[in-house]
Amino acid sequence: MAMRDTRTGSVLENMIIHALDLGGYQYAKQQSIGARPGGRAHKIDVVAARDGRTVLVSLKWQQVSGTAEQKVPFEVICLAEAVRDSNGRFSKAYLVLGGEGWTLRDFYTGGGLEDHLRYSDLVDILTLESFVARANSGEL
Repeated sequence: MAMRDTRTGSVLENMIIHALDLGGYQYAKQQSIGARPGGRAHKIDVVAARDGRTVLVSLKWQQVSGTAEQKVPFEVICLAEAVRDSNGRFSKAYLVLGGEGWTLRDFYTGGGLEDHLRYSDLVDILTLESFVARANSGEL
């Protein structure tokens, strides 16, 4: 059985860390933030803070066609619940979609899930480029 290459996630993490630095954010990687629906631990890729505002950042990399796309709706549910149940500790969550293997990236980043889930006031789904632009300018 071939081993799955999991290094791409850390590459994506390192790419956004530089943008957070430039935007003046303090951050912590791989933080436990409670439980996901169903009770399993919820570990977030990055928790970032600036000017008294703390946000969650979840990263998904899709280099070639695969199953990451199918995980996006559940990730949105988990992020929305984390923000909603944080009693103001987290003001927003960002789901960042990196890589060129997405067939549904435009659907997700264009708000296509909003017809099925109500999340837009809690979670933004962005491309890597859009997230970097916001983070660089301190606009998360």
